[in-house]
Amino acid sequence: MTATATPTHLTVADRCDRCGARAYFRVTLPGGGELMFCAHHGRAHEGALRAVSADILDETQELAETPPIAPLDER
Repeated sequence: MTATATPTHLTVADRCDRCGARAYFRVTLPGGGELMFCAHHGRAHEGALRAVSADILDETQELAETPPIAPLDER
């Protein structure tokens, strides 16, 4: 069996286990399981996950780094 390292950053291919939206939270449970959540579901479940000592990678700062849309051409 070959062990693979967990990527350090989430990508656009990572999806929320609850709704299928882009994942911004990766949660590693104490028993070794892994969950991914969008920003909405990650925030909704964060308190309960911290209560069971889950390891939480929160990349919601990526939402603020999204570039603005290009200005419209006003000809």
